[in-house]
Amino acid sequence: MIGISPEILAAGFLLAIFIGVLTGYHVALVLIGVGFVFGFFTIGPKVFHLLYIRAGAMILDYNMVAIPLFTFMGVILSRSDIADRLYHALHLLLGRLRGGLALSTVILGTIIASGLGVVQASVSMLTVVSLGSMVKRGYSKELACGAICAGGTLGILIPPSIMLVVLGMTATVSIGRLFFGAFIPGFVLSGLYLGYIAVRSWLQPQIAPVAPAEERQVSFTRKMRLLFASIIPPLAIMLSVLGTIFFGVATVYEAAGVGAAASILITVVYRKFSLNLLKYAMRETLRVTGFVMLITACASATVGVFVYFGGKEAIESLVLALPFGSWGAFAAIMLVTFILGMFMDWISIILIVVSILIPIAPQLGFNPTWFALMICVNLQMSFMTPPLAQSIFVCQGSADPELGVTNLDIIKGVIPFIFLIMVGLGLFIVFPDLILWLPSQMIG
Repeated sequence: MIGISPEILAAGFLLAIFIGVLTGYHVALVLIGVGFVFGFFTIGPKVFHLLYIRAGAMILDYNMVAIPLFTFMGVILSRSDIADRLYHALHLLLGRLRGGLALSTVILGTIIASGLGVVQASVSMLTVVSLGSMVKRGYSKELACGAICAGGTLGILIPPSIMLVVLGMTATVSIGRLFFGAFIPGFVLSGLYLGYIAVRSWLQPQIAPVAPAEERQVSFTRKMRLLFASIIPPLAIMLSVLGTIFFGVATVYEAAGVGAAASILITVVYRKFSLNLLKYAMRETLRVTGFVMLITACASATVGVFVYFGGKEAIESLVLALPFGSWGAFAAIMLVTFILGMFMDWISIILIVVSILIPIAPQLGFNPTWFALMICVNLQMSFMTPPLAQSIFVCQGSADPELGVTNLDIIKGVIPFIFLIMVGLGLFIVFPDLILWLPSQMIG
């Protein structure tokens, strides 16, 4: 319709989305609005049909069923006693160590991540369960909040994760392979966090005191019994979901149904199940699923317009022409992802940017699964880098006002963990099999 080069259109398209997101309008309205305007002037009235087809195809994707099921599973578990019991057991076991409560917080976040899969739920739960205990025992507010935000953010990386489901659907990468590829990176990041807390607590003992003597007078046998009893439920859920996928018994959305059923069974066993809990879980599931489906449908339709006028080819040409070859292009993509993470939510980044860039991975000589998960690891920083920084705001919003935790405390606390994520990215570059080994062992 109009004689403008695809390169200029692509630049204007992405810039319009970025500016629209910064205005504060709902990201779905921004995406579909930009897609419609650019589509109307480049395609004409046919844009209505294109938007309808693309949005409908995304909503009707069978993998979309996994999102409400995983969300339901996470909401149910967040209202059970699992987190409190496990944190108490870890506290008793690690109480003799300096920084034991902070270490317990990260370990709890790592384990519970296999059942929640949503950052907001993970960070909120860790804040409620552990922040008061740490601050009242003399822990530095910065260290306590940093451990909570970093440990809670693992919930979006360690499977089952809504991020990985959305990424797999939009980038046509196997969701099952993404699940198993994300396991080791999640544990590596957790290990880096634990190492940092242990070393810093040893160097600065005043910021992470040991537990009081009366809390350490519990026999080792009882500690292990409590730990074993409290760790079984989350491990059972993880195995019920991921085991069926790994051995080729079930698809991702079928395994999500197994996980949802297992979460209800556990709350029944713990005598926490009630009609009010079921109603609350269904409302939250509807809210989260509606939000994700609205954005994914609008983004898919908008990407269709972008591809139609040649924007995808323009971006590919630009990336492939960057200096220093494949690694120069990779570094540029990582930098852009990091910067966008400060201003845009992860769904927008994945649906607009990542869905366009991941198909370029084979041309750059990278495995698509490895490339996609490197971006997911990168996006861990987006939850802790202002001004968006969802983990920071959820932590502050969930904290008891009497604790006196400020935004500045939390920001100072997360900075070391952001650098640790960068270290993790470096490890996954040097040792790509940390990501690729488990997916290669899958059956089916």
